[in-house]
Amino acid sequence: MEIWQAVVLGLVQGLTEFLPVSSSGHVAFFQGVFGISGDDIALFFTIILHLGTLVAVCVVFWRDILALFKKPFKTLGLLVLATVPAGITGVLFEFFDLDEVLLSRQYMGIILSVFFLITAAVLFATEMIAKRRVNVLPLCLKTTVPMGLAQALAVLPGISRSGSTICAGTIAGCRSEEVAKFSFMMSIPVILGSFFVELVLGLHSGEIQQSFASGGATLGWSIALGFVVSAIAGLFAIKVMLKLIQKANYKWFSLYLVLMSVTCIVLHFTFFNV
Repeated sequence: MEIWQAVVLGLVQGLTEFLPVSSSGHVAFFQGVFGISGDDIALFFTIILHLGTLVAVCVVFWRDILALFKKPFKTLGLLVLATVPAGITGVLFEFFDLDEVLLSRQYMGIILSVFFLITAAVLFATEMIAKRRVNVLPLCLKTTVPMGLAQALAVLPGISRSGSTICAGTIAGCRSEEVAKFSFMMSIPVILGSFFVELVLGLHSGEIQQSFASGGATLGWSIALGFVVSAIAGLFAIKVMLKLIQKANYKWFSLYLVLMSVTCIVLHFTFFNV
């Protein structure tokens, strides 16, 4: 992996983590275009990219994060509850190595195309629903449980985490400003959990040590630049989404994902499988 590729992947991760277009799907797409296989890209690098987006969330929502630990801890309890489904699916994915199957070059183009199209359809339907009613419900079990289940589905590459949780909260009737904040804070335990799991597994297997031994200074620069670019791009993406959520304006993202779906199919039969 070249340094410029690391910068591009950091930019892609930062933007797409919070825009409703699927960060995992886009990172996988660009890795395929760059010809970077799972063995070539350092495991530690992908972890750092996610930490960059975590920094962005903490910078924007630090007051809300501190408020989680003040009585009566209602929002904290809802956050824990909403994280459980994603935790379960994450363990299942790790145990059955489903990522290797879904993102293998043999199936990647088709898988990404299908899930990008599903995300596009959900975004379009949500905009139609949101513009025909006024959402008045606060954060509660009725609104956060659907968001938690939606986040669990977002482990699939091409299914947007932010998009699916925001859509689920909106369809459940939650107020847009509360949906936005809660959706972004839901990323914190997911990113931290995946970080610690992958770090422990990587150290135990020796993959991280091997990556540093073989990557040298290039890997070091890739990690540093990827982290910084991911954090800065994440800050920008959060600001954009906070404005868009108020207007429920998702149709352009939906159209973009349809184009990405078509692109993945075309590349699958002309490039990825070559």
